[in-house]
Amino acid sequence: MAYPEAVLRRLEAAGAAPGDEVEVTDADGRQWRGIIMDHHEFSAADVLALKLKSGYNVGVSLGSDTPLALAAKAQASAKAAVAPLTASADLPVVAILGTGGTIASFVDYRTGGVVPVSTPDELAAAVPELVHTARVRPTIAFSMFSEDMQPEHWRQLAHQVKAEFDGGAKGVVITHGTDTMGFTAAALAFMLKDLPGPVVIVGAQRSSDRPSSDAAMNLHAAVAVAATADIGEVVVVMHATPDDDVCHIHRGVRVRKMHSSRRDAFHSINAPVLGRVDPATPHSGGTPRVTLTQPVRRATAGPVIVDDAMNERVAMIQSYPGLWPEHILDVVLDGVVLVGTGLGHVANRTFSALQTLSEQGKFVAMATQCLHGRTGLNVYATGRDLQNHGVVPCEDMLPETAYVKLMWVLAHATDHADAVRLFQTDLAGELSPRSPLSPEDAA
Repeated sequence: MAYPEAVLRRLEAAGAAPGDEVEVTDADGRQWRGIIMDHHEFSAADVLALKLKSGYNVGVSLGSDTPLALAAKAQASAKAAVAPLTASADLPVVAILGTGGTIASFVDYRTGGVVPVSTPDELAAAVPELVHTARVRPTIAFSMFSEDMQPEHWRQLAHQVKAEFDGGAKGVVITHGTDTMGFTAAALAFMLKDLPGPVVIVGAQRSSDRPSSDAAMNLHAAVAVAATADIGEVVVVMHATPDDDVCHIHRGVRVRKMHSSRRDAFHSINAPVLGRVDPATPHSGGTPRVTLTQPVRRATAGPVIVDDAMNERVAMIQSYPGLWPEHILDVVLDGVVLVGTGLGHVANRTFSALQTLSEQGKFVAMATQCLHGRTGLNVYATGRDLQNHGVVPCEDMLPETAYVKLMWVLAHATDHADAVRLFQTDLAGELSPRSPLSPEDAA
């Protein structure tokens, strides 16, 4: 976005433009030196945005008498320097499917800003260390915010995964925005059968222009898992701690984003992590070390089967004080996952709506908003009443996993009884007969 005319005149007088490095003294006498970034629509009209050498951004109010001097002209654009990566022919092929998100971006050194990846070569070249681990075969599947990801995109990804394996890939990496990563991971886990290698979903919490970015380490770890691990299921790889010391491998139907911005935001819920990925060292040949610590579904001989039928007429409703029965009846079409309190409860005043749904043959499932632990509809009278109204417990499934699973189940079941049977069957590691007593026991 272009700067307002008044700022452009000041820049022109100094012989500067976005991408150039300037020195500015603010109203408090502090001196700033940085690269002029493009104007942001949310910035005040007189604010000049600078990218500092530290990697962080600063906004300086640029008045008519604010000292401003050109320090250096712009470097060449990073886009112009991108070239295909060349890896050893002996390394396995790993397909990278880009869908967008923070991880699918890189720094444009002309302006210092982060720009979205727009070509396959840019996606691969964002982390040049990948040449030590695999022959990457990148494709831009989508370029969108993860909140815009819909079931139709899950289907397209499932078919693209199959095409990559049929084309000789050892594993497939999907770069994805972190906010709805758990939904996509669960959907692919139910849709994809007989995987001959890992499907690894990866993202980043911090963008590439920040010194604390986790993008490069996460992507390299994901490619290492895809290239070397004997895994035949969908997993998520993300930072395990706030430091750059290890990544965790999570089962796709058990992982959840638990913090809005921390680098170690992703945790396995009601299940242990499947393994770890230690960063590359000078003695590792440039490849991260993958260690599996739990049983996994092993790779098969293939070919991949895509079973992507989904009934999208499923809702997910959070229980809260004040939830009224009419809302449930207005929202629910063919099925719903209620995210209840504690062991899986909703207010008594909603029971009439649940009874109506049951009589209409609609599927009502109950998860717990506590996340850790499981539903227990046999403990209190409320839970027993809910079962009498046809509510099916989600046991220890995450609400979003249960939501995606119900979409898959309703598209495959022959009748309501068959739907209940399928829903209560462990299909992809999303259910377990017993839950750990504490989150620490699952770690």
